[in-house]
Amino acid sequence: MRFLRFTLPLSVAVGFVSSLTLAAEPVSSPLSQFGNYDSIAQAEARSPSDRLPPVMADVPQEDAYQMRALPPQEAAEAVEEGPNRWLETEYLKKRGISTYGWLDVGIGGNNWGSTFNGPITFNDRNWQAQMNQLYLVNEKVIDTADGGWDWGGRVDLLYGTDSIYTTARGLDAYLFPQFAASGVSAWQSSKDYGLALPQLYVELARDNVAVKLGHFYTIIGYEVVPAIGNFFYTHAYTMQYGEPFTHTGVLGTWTPNEQMVVYGGVTNGWDNWSDPLVGPGNLSNPGYPGSNSNAAFLGGITFKNSDATQSLTFTTTSGNEIGGFNATDYAVGNRTVFSTVYSNELSEKLTYVFQNDNGWQFNGLANGTGFRTNGQTNDLAQWYGVNQYLFWNFSETLVGGLRMEWFRDNNGTRVLDPIRNACQPGNSNYTGGYQGNFWEMTWGLNYKPNKNWMVRPEVRYDWYTPDVAGSNLPYGSGIGTAFGANGGQSGQFYSGCDLIYQF
Repeated sequence: MRFLRFTLPLSVAVGFVSSLTLAAEPVSSPLSQFGNYDSIAQAEARSPSDRLPPVMADVPQEDAYQMRALPPQEAAEAVEEGPNRWLETEYLKKRGISTYGWLDVGIGGNNWGSTFNGPITFNDRNWQAQMNQLYLVNEKVIDTADGGWDWGGRVDLLYGTDSIYTTARGLDAYLFPQFAASGVSAWQSSKDYGLALPQLYVELARDNVAVKLGHFYTIIGYEVVPAIGNFFYTHAYTMQYGEPFTHTGVLGTWTPNEQMVVYGGVTNGWDNWSDPLVGPGNLSNPGYPGSNSNAAFLGGITFKNSDATQSLTFTTTSGNEIGGFNATDYAVGNRTVFSTVYSNELSEKLTYVFQNDNGWQFNGLANGTGFRTNGQTNDLAQWYGVNQYLFWNFSETLVGGLRMEWFRDNNGTRVLDPIRNACQPGNSNYTGGYQGNFWEMTWGLNYKPNKNWMVRPEVRYDWYTPDVAGSNLPYGSGIGTAFGANGGQSGQFYSGCDLIYQF
């Protein structure tokens, strides 16, 4: 048994300390515009065909990303045994094509009786049963074990209440100027249900190099969109409000040895299929470098130790995005986010995961007249967070987990509440401008009675500390009732449970 063998890399510690230091410097005034919110549909999932670096140490690389936010032991078991796949046929299997999916249904609620569970996602409706995901995958996994050439590809379809979180402008979401907002879902079948196409790509590979072309999930962060890839039913603020969900472009990976993977590419930026950098009204800073280009870098590197029980992943994306906007003006500026994820199997039963994200957006206001932090560039919006996870394997069928998170919306430009209203055409019953610190602690279980079923109960407590006394609060019965409504509560208890069936 490997017991309590923990070595936290210096770079992770530095990121943790620097983030805490930033949290001690509150912004002088709240943000009255919510224009910088360009990631209300975000996602992060990994497919078996993704030859990208795992953040789980002992899971095979080709399977790591689909189950990235599971404990390594649980993910490895799923890879080794796997569920029964009822959609597969011998004809397709002989040609290397896999067809499978899952159904995720659940319910959860808050102690205030509010219609919405505050800024919690993806299960955002209070005690309303949700079919979160009816998810279908069709893929051909690349195989270059012989050192030769191969090709692959993947198509994902997601129908359910989670579809709004993983749309891309110009594909399954409207272009930015059409509703003066980002991520307004275009394929809705009703108020809460819709269809999304989060992945559509082809992949070419030779030996230890692979290149992906098309539309795919981000490599940033830890938690993922597919329900089968997360331990918890609800998501961290850092994932929902601080990271992109999808990209469209080219992404290459190079695996020089079993302990390192390097990857990089060029994309259209955050959650964007074909939308140019055009917002509502007039561009307030036409002289900004690259103001008409949405090209962005996406890349990173992963290291694993020799016995594959620890892994360290650094990822980043950087490029111009629409920052602040209102009905008459918008601004363009560089948006960058760095993410660090460290995973350590402390023993055969206990796993620890650390995540630190740091992001910023230049020109976070539409007309350059707004917020400023001590020592901070004028109109520079920042956000950062620290997540920590502990997982304990009680048995082959039962795993327990704890998530502790601090997320800071430094200028009130990231968190919207409720997102579901903001994603609906013409629905302005949401609130933003939450300038301050979000905290949450979640306890949960994963129970697997057999290979195809999983039950995920959880209990969660959230609280928020605003920089300015008297500011809007994100929890309570007022949320979602009007534009800029004040929930009136700084904390919230939540409990929920979902059921996943794989087929």
